[in-house]
Amino acid sequence: MTATALPGHPHIAYRDGELCMEGVRLSALAKTHGTPLFVYSKASMLAALAAYQRGLAGRKVQICYAMKANSNLAILQIFAQAGCGFDIVSGGELARVLAAGGDPRKVIFSGVGKTRSEMQQALKLGIACFNVESQAELEVLNEVALALNTQAPVSLRVNPNVDPQTHPYISTGLKGNKFGVAHEHALETFQRAAALPGLRVVGIDCHIGSQITQESPYLDAMDRVLDLVAQVEAAGIAISHIDFGGGLGINYKGETPPPADHLWFALLSKLDARGFGERQLMIEPGRSLVGNAGVCLTEVLYLKPGEQKNFCIIDAAMNDLPRPAMYQAFHDIAPLKPRSGQSTLMDVVGPVCESGDWIGRDRDLHVQAGDTLAVLSAGAYCMSMASNYNTRGRAAEVLVDGEKSHLIRERESAADTFQGEHLLG
Repeated sequence: MTATALPGHPHIAYRDGELCMEGVRLSALAKTHGTPLFVYSKASMLAALAAYQRGLAGRKVQICYAMKANSNLAILQIFAQAGCGFDIVSGGELARVLAAGGDPRKVIFSGVGKTRSEMQQALKLGIACFNVESQAELEVLNEVALALNTQAPVSLRVNPNVDPQTHPYISTGLKGNKFGVAHEHALETFQRAAALPGLRVVGIDCHIGSQITQESPYLDAMDRVLDLVAQVEAAGIAISHIDFGGGLGINYKGETPPPADHLWFALLSKLDARGFGERQLMIEPGRSLVGNAGVCLTEVLYLKPGEQKNFCIIDAAMNDLPRPAMYQAFHDIAPLKPRSGQSTLMDVVGPVCESGDWIGRDRDLHVQAGDTLAVLSAGAYCMSMASNYNTRGRAAEVLVDGEKSHLIRERESAADTFQGEHLLG
């Protein structure tokens, strides 16, 4: 059997003219479960995690999966069983961690808008740390902890004003972003945290953005964070751990981000050179663990030629794959069974009643109605941001493990989408 792996997707390959994930034909999954359908490779996720584990071998580190990228319970279970903790941004995500068998003691709670009830929930479960993003949040968390007669472990998220050179919507470390405490106010905020009786300062946190494809922003951010650690500890406040966030990019359209192990070799070399090599580390990868592990399978419904544009209308839409509409993001699109013959330049669009409902612009495709396409690199920030717009049920999800496949989320019916609604009496 001949096999040709897709660039950047070592676990997705054409075998004898048909697209497969690991040992499973994707066409068979589409036939069994229907479309749109998200399919994920377990081997791909574990291989991505292994690159981080190689790069950090021998260090004191906790890898916390940033579950906002994809929070399906089965995927959380895989990472929990592999020793990961979790980076959460809501009480709902914390509930998912518990449902998947994760350890709350390995949970870091990030986000700018934690509510009192979410703080209470996390404190009662004994999470590892709150990544605090403002002085106002410090004050509220202190009140909540004191009411529970406990201390909240806190890490201050510092905004280093480093440009991650990515899309502005997923840049989080510049002065104009809503995230974190400004670098120039960090010391005074740490001092305030240390003075509050309901708080226990345990760390410092930095996360500059997502889909970062170069080493230099990480190295610049590390320098600024380590400068702050030295200032804070000189003021008598101990920093137990340093959290360098996540944000490493993946190959969507030929990008060449550094492999995770190479990136961490460079970062650890700097850490050692500055005398912090023995410090406890936290990192929070998300997209780089799951992004290229997933595809969205979708059926071609109609071909619509036009004077200015040709359209390939598919059954997946912006409610299933929101990234193109939100970020003008690129996803490669591949047929499950390529046809020979002349291709046509066309826009790949969905059935939702919005002009922004497009999945790919100007793609060379040779397809017919009834064909199935795979939208690649769909493992991150697709299903986790999916909606029921136009009363469209969210897609089913399948996990591939070698030659086996497992349904890990059932397709929503129309009735499911309005289950919690009530008619007037």
